[in-house]
Amino acid sequence: MEEHDVYENLAAHLDSLPAGFPRTPSGLEIRILKRLFTPEEAELAQLLVFKPESVGQVAQRTGRVAAELDPQLEQLSRRGLIFRLGKGDKVRYMAAQFMVGIWEYHVNDMDPELIRDVNEYFPYLLEGAYRPGMDQVRIIPLASALTPDQALTPYEDARRIIDQQDKILVAPCICRKERKIMGEGCDKLMESCLIFGGGADYYEGNGLGRAIDRDEAYKILAEAEETGLVLSPSNAQNATNICLCCGCCCQILKNLKKMPKPADCVATNYFALVDEDLCIGCEICLERCQMEAITMMDGHALIDRERCIGCGLCVPTCDAQAIRLLAKQEKERLEPPLRLSETFQRIARERLK
Repeated sequence: MEEHDVYENLAAHLDSLPAGFPRTPSGLEIRILKRLFTPEEAELAQLLVFKPESVGQVAQRTGRVAAELDPQLEQLSRRGLIFRLGKGDKVRYMAAQFMVGIWEYHVNDMDPELIRDVNEYFPYLLEGAYRPGMDQVRIIPLASALTPDQALTPYEDARRIIDQQDKILVAPCICRKERKIMGEGCDKLMESCLIFGGGADYYEGNGLGRAIDRDEAYKILAEAEETGLVLSPSNAQNATNICLCCGCCCQILKNLKKMPKPADCVATNYFALVDEDLCIGCEICLERCQMEAITMMDGHALIDRERCIGCGLCVPTCDAQAIRLLAKQEKERLEPPLRLSETFQRIARERLK
């Protein structure tokens, strides 16, 4: 197979996965793949499907020799090009999506050329996978933004998500790291991506982060609140990670802000509301809002519900107690699937439409 065809086929393979890998008029996506995969790796990656399989299962399905495939898949997973689950003789492999997946797995080996290409590509990627009905992004509120009579469900409470984990790893935020490499961005917390379970094993095995205990994870959550980071766990009740995002660096939030109604493109069950009579016009909430959902009108803050993602960052710093975080009506509330695999199945169905 010619080199061009190998990368074209890999692009089609990645586009068949739930989050997609859309084509561009310029062939930008092929250039990105050539930066990440050798032709041999590109051909090998196409053998994996979006469910974990043993080397024997992959070999049987593809007609390959298991003894030859075993070290090849291990190396491919160590290069961050496919995903690996388990240890020892119970290792399984599966295809990795480009985002969230392959891109994040290269947090420690980015260069300016790759960063520029991926930044140019993000709008295409998000246009296909981050739109109303897809719900790939989930936002949960700060617990401190709620009143005592407002009870969070376990899957919306960051501390309770942490409490459920047997293994926790913290990794650098790829968005803030790539902005730093490009001489831009902010000085907010760099070690801030919390990864759980099998994902934590993968990150640790690939040297992408470090294992931490619950107490350190709680401290990271506290710093996120203090510095104004949005809590974004995976969209499942059994969360596999929590991202702590800023509107200046996060590729998802930055591109969502360009949409007319960002709130329609995320799974969130809350929204903020200003009491005009209590607002003193201090504008602290404008600084805290990562989605540009707040403006000033006649000396008081005004929140655009179509832009508000219900993160609650604006509430605890309002000394006048003029902002409340309210739960959406029952018919508007979204309950995440139990497992992330169910979310991806739904995303795939929406893309087929």
